[in-house]
Amino acid sequence: MQRDDLRALCLACHGAVEDFPFGDDVAVYKVCGKIFALLPVNPAPLTISLKCDPLEAELLREKYPAITAGYHLNKRHWNTIHLDGSLPPEEVSAMIADSYALVVRALPRKDRDALHAQSAAARLTF
Repeated sequence: MQRDDLRALCLACHGAVEDFPFGDDVAVYKVCGKIFALLPVNPAPLTISLKCDPLEAELLREKYPAITAGYHLNKRHWNTIHLDGSLPPEEVSAMIADSYALVVRALPRKDRDALHAQSAAARLTF
């Protein structure tokens, strides 16, 4: 997986936007103003940080050496994934989707409803 692949997966999440609130070095992906992914612009090595359920985060860290506690983030709720080729691309894709879903579930009801309404409207547009 390349950085462009990760960026595309993040932006494919409904309502996701790319922002640079911490400077030009790290792209931040948000839904309704809440962060679900951080992706360095010029990574060496390639990494992405994703929100994760605390129990799932620990299990993933045990299963994959390439997954560590979130770098400069709440270690309980965030994982940093080192994309060294040891993780299957579908696993990384699933982790991005899970991070997004976790953030959406925690949004206030009005924001979730607005997001779902936008999604429904987008499906009706040809």
